[in-house]
Amino acid sequence: MSSRQGYSTGLLILRLTMGILMILHGYGKVVNGVEGISNSLIEKGLPGFIAYGVYVGEVIAPLLMIVGYRTRLAAMVFSFNMLVAALLAHPNDIFALTERGTWAIETLGLFFLGGLTLVFTGGGKFAVSTRSWWD
Repeated sequence: MSSRQGYSTGLLILRLTMGILMILHGYGKVVNGVEGISNSLIEKGLPGFIAYGVYVGEVIAPLLMIVGYRTRLAAMVFSFNMLVAALLAHPNDIFALTERGTWAIETLGLFFLGGLTLVFTGGGKFAVSTRSWWD
């Protein structure tokens, strides 16, 4: 396996991992709605309709990452969604450790940093679209 092929295989694995795990995470919001998130936003003085952005960040962007279409753009949306989730839903946990000594928001951190990695690398050659910088 050439180093370019190995690099692209690694990016494919990262795209699939980030995308599939986030779609599974977002599935509950598709089935149950985003009313809880909307209410939380309203309590913080923000418009409740922003909650619908969760569908973009947790379903649409991950699907685009999986297939490798506009991977960088999808990963930007994905990472921004994780950042917003950390700041709005877990502001007190950002610098906190659990009782076992792990980072309290490590899952959000992994999603955020995995997405950020794809922003800088793109989707690799095993992607549906590879010709644009946004890929």
